[in-house]
Amino acid sequence: MIANTTRIVAVVGPTTAGKSSLAIDLARALDGEVVNADSMQLYQGMDVGTAKVTAAERQGIPHHLLDIWPVTRTASAAEYQALARAALDDIAARGRVPILAGGSGLYVRAALEDLNFPTTNSGTRSKLESELAVAGAPAMHARLATLDPAAAEAILPTNGRRIVRALEVIELTGQPFTANLPSYDKSRPAIQIGLTLPRPVLDERVTARVDHMWGSGFEDEVRKLVAAGLRSGKTASRALGYQQMLRYLGGEWTLDQARDETVKATKRFARRQESWFRRDPRIIWLDPTAGDVLSQALARIPGKRSRT
Repeated sequence: MIANTTRIVAVVGPTTAGKSSLAIDLARALDGEVVNADSMQLYQGMDVGTAKVTAAERQGIPHHLLDIWPVTRTASAAEYQALARAALDDIAARGRVPILAGGSGLYVRAALEDLNFPTTNSGTRSKLESELAVAGAPAMHARLATLDPAAAEAILPTNGRRIVRALEVIELTGQPFTANLPSYDKSRPAIQIGLTLPRPVLDERVTARVDHMWGSGFEDEVRKLVAAGLRSGKTASRALGYQQMLRYLGGEWTLDQARDETVKATKRFARRQESWFRRDPRIIWLDPTAGDVLSQALARIPGKRSRT
């Protein structure tokens, strides 16, 4: 058993880097519990497409903030912040180590920092959503890139909801969306472990992940979620893989096209995730291909000691 005085350990990085596995291993070593920071794993039934850890894979480690919202629910970073902080505080209050794990950069920062999310304005939001419907997400993303390049780099050009929100914040505050984020030195006490992979390895893992999805009942999962209202979910319906499968089910693409587009989009997303996290100087980067990643991580967590 390893005791640890660090209040929060965060495991971050791009998709397929091994965050979930490391978080479970750290929780076992540090007597901890895991708090999810993947925005799509919050949704009920989105399992295969998000590589959500199964009950068996959790190895008895408590996991928090998985499967808490129906797919019809629109995601809210502000609401997630309140839920995540409550979970982290509860774990720490019980004398266990909170392990925050996920690749949604804004959600990680929301859990660890005092982000104040600007309120929405129905008129501004409606106007931007109307523009989105006419111009399309790529055009709106190009506008965002001129107003806030950092935000545009972190948001996929196909994610119309997040593009609209960033443009709304800019219009309401007169500042770039990223200007509303606190500086990196204003954070709750935490050790952040980032997992990084050589680009060819990352690309191979992404392709393997998508192939596994396609071979593990992903189409059936999406069909069931469609019956549960997935198409009306402004957030869930735009998730990687799900939006592509929906286009197949709608007759726009073949199944092979949906698979290929999912691979391409996921590779682009992984690059954006890494770019987002690379800006944070507090993150300690580890390469899981360079040896025992658990030992690497434990060696960088201060205040730990082995107990017999």
